[in-house]
Amino acid sequence: MPVSLKDVDHIALLARLGLTEDERASLRDDLESILGYIGKLQALDTTGIEATAHVIDLHTPPRDDVVRNPQDADAMLANAPDRDRSYLRVPKIIE
Repeated sequence: MPVSLKDVDHIALLARLGLTEDERASLRDDLESILGYIGKLQALDTTGIEATAHVIDLHTPPRDDVVRNPQDADAMLANAPDRDRSYLRVPKIIE
């Protein structure tokens, strides 16, 4: 499928890209190549082929929802630069 420089300019505008003349020509060639490959894929007969997300049948077994590391406030706050009992002190950022 032929791609014009006008198409490339429109895509570059949408993507907010500033392209040189060489980049425009290179992008046009790349887009034509990609669209040509998509055309080949569209020509394939896929009737009777079931849609799949994976080629092989994968199952993710659910695991039990178990707490493995109980929260210990003192351990979590041990490396805090400044704290007040079980609270973190942070610098005031509102002027």
